Amino acid sequence: MTAFVVDTNVAVAANGRDTHADEQCQLACVEKLESVVATEVVAIDDGGAILKEYMDRLNLSGMPGVGDAYLRHVFNYQGQNHRVRRVAVTPSEDDRRGYEELPENAFDRSDRKFLAVAVVSGAVVLNATDSDWREEDALMKTLGVEVNELCPHEISKAARRKRSS
Repeated sequence: MTAFVVDTNVAVAANGRDTHADEQCQLACVEKLESVVATEVVAIDDGGAILKEYMDRLNLSGMPGVGDAYLRHVFNYQGQNHRVRRVAVTPSEDDRRGYEELPENAFDRSDRKFLAVAVVSGAVVLNATDSDWREEDALMKTLGVEVNELCPHEISKAARRKRSS
């Protein structure tokens, strides 16, 4: 059974609202989240930073979207290691690291929690629309973190938007 760290953008895209992801990307996210919930393990941090971000962007009632249902699954099964594994990571006072488990890095601060959990748990990161994961490919290789890009065409568009802003 594979463990996954799910970037919030995957669940947001699966919901199909408040996202710039196209229908192809939304469908890829829906299918992957349904598969993860049915047969895989989700890894989150034991400090609650990932769950808090999910709760800020998704609906805990589990409706109306697949991303909301994913949040409900994570919330209901947190701590049941065969479904949702809480992983110990240590926030760092060093802003250049973010977490003690990470070296100095220029990675997006808001995504460092996902990266730290992936490093500690050995989980695969799921990403839909965030270009930072691809832009920091060298860091991912150094840390041995695998990133599954569900929407590579969206990531290319996100990188172009970032460069033009």
